[in-house]
Amino acid sequence: MANSRHRKSDDRSNNVERIRDIVKNTEEKVQEAEISMEFADPLESNRLKEKNKRRKQSIEALKDEMKDEMTARKKGEV
Repeated sequence: MANSRHRKSDDRSNNVERIRDIVKNTEEKVQEAEISMEFADPLESNRLKEKNKRRKQSIEALKDEMKDEMTARKKGEV
């Protein structure tokens, strides 16, 4: 527990940009998976469809979080 004294502070100043990068990366993975589905067997294709469904849900949640962070930034909370 010696490291507990040297914890990093909660730096939210770049959260909007960080979340934006995560969304972009996840959207690219969705597109790559859709291309892969064209060549995949039915089992793999189904697995990729389910994974993309979860990715799209994550993207929506991240976009909501990004809106919250932008609001907090405008209010001076960040």
